[in-house]
Amino acid sequence: MGLLDGKVALITGGARGQGRAHALVSAREGADVILVDIADQIASVPYAMARQDDLAETVKQVEQLDRRALAITADVRSQEQLDAAVAQGIAEFGQIDILIANAGIWTMGPFWELSEESWNDMMDVNLTGVWKSAKAVAPHMIERQSGSIVITSSVNGLEPGVNYAHYVASKHGVIGLMKNIALELAPHGVRCNSINPGAIRTPMTDHQGARDMFAGHEGGTQEELFEGGYHFHALKGHTFMPPEVIANTALYLNSELAASVTGVTIPVDAGHMLLTGYNHEPVKK
Repeated sequence: MGLLDGKVALITGGARGQGRAHALVSAREGADVILVDIADQIASVPYAMARQDDLAETVKQVEQLDRRALAITADVRSQEQLDAAVAQGIAEFGQIDILIANAGIWTMGPFWELSEESWNDMMDVNLTGVWKSAKAVAPHMIERQSGSIVITSSVNGLEPGVNYAHYVASKHGVIGLMKNIALELAPHGVRCNSINPGAIRTPMTDHQGARDMFAGHEGGTQEELFEGGYHFHALKGHTFMPPEVIANTALYLNSELAASVTGVTIPVDAGHMLLTGYNHEPVKK
């Protein structure tokens, strides 16, 4: 018996990283999954984004858990594409019980140097894309008078970060959006919550720009990235965490264990928010 037996979960940004972890944890607990991903590059994003082979690999891994997976190439910036993905998912599985609005990007630059393209792409994916995703599933969940929506925010939804004001603004924004979605859908038995990840090891965070940021110089190494991760967290032994820690929290929020939980945001940050910005003496082992 799994915590999500008989459920169907739609996951945006489902091709890799946190999205893949959400898919596998949900499938392990009995859910069939609909994987939505752009599987293409956005010009303003400096690291390589997911591709079709990533999406296919996630489908393969879900099926190895003896659950069904439907992969749909769609851009969360397009309401038309999201509406079509929801319709296709319902046609395939008969229902959608869960939305994990996970799709997101991260770019850097002082706010006064950001291009309009960078700002707009960030908002369109990280904030407006969440609204459009929730908008796509809401009528179906209202009709069924049940459902759970989990939104990926960030610790930067609770605090600022140097050189990514657009990311910070988008992640603050989704917390406010989450609360309003929770309030408006509560009379229909639909819950909505969000998660604030700390430093999670995914392709979005393990690339040269992130390594340079954590190293404090150009040409930063993966070793320096992980060393910086220790200083980012308070809890013993924690550097960059695996994406499963976020998926396990979403599992709780989407399960009956959280049947009375709505309108909250949960930091999963190994104590980062307890720090005054930096852990000068992390305990590594």
